[in-house]
Amino acid sequence: MKKSIVAALVLFVATSAGTALAGNAEAGKTKAAACGGCHGMDGNSPTSSYPKLAGQNEAYIAKQVKDFKANDKRQNAIMFGMVAALTEEDAADIGAYFQSQTVASTAPFDESKLARGRELYKGGDLQKGIPACQGCHGPTGAGVAGIAYPRVGGQYPEYTLAQLKAFKDGSRSNDPKSLMRSIVAKLSADDMEALANYMASIK
Repeated sequence: MKKSIVAALVLFVATSAGTALAGNAEAGKTKAAACGGCHGMDGNSPTSSYPKLAGQNEAYIAKQVKDFKANDKRQNAIMFGMVAALTEEDAADIGAYFQSQTVASTAPFDESKLARGRELYKGGDLQKGIPACQGCHGPTGAGVAGIAYPRVGGQYPEYTLAQLKAFKDGSRSNDPKSLMRSIVAKLSADDMEALANYMASIK
């Protein structure tokens, strides 16, 4: 397990330099106007019902658009309708626009959950076989641009927790090689709450 955690960290370091945007952020600003009603015009959603997209990496957004369109491994009735007419170029442009935006502030979080959340995020849990989250999502939760490891820092804890639960119960299964599902299977309900709150506290 130590080797797998080290390998994840090496992968993060090797790829964290990021890549140039493939999409056109200026074109994406116009195309993303329809997204603003739920996610905020600059990607800073005003409510925890919808995730913040500001600062999210383009590759991740483009992949989620593709997955929502497929309506298979990630299903959402609202998003299915919203992305139905989008092309791959549209998805890249929208992703580029949101990646160019800045997360306005951290989301509200429960400070009593931070210690355990930080422990798991930074160091994992060797006894449970849980790798450190920062191996893929980075020490500040910024993710890794270019390989679709998403930004998690500053996200609403309610949204993050909902996604962890979805991976755990299998209702969301669009993680390559079941990476997230294999990790959340080892997380307790308290662990997931702690992580969701810690992620909200960083950016």
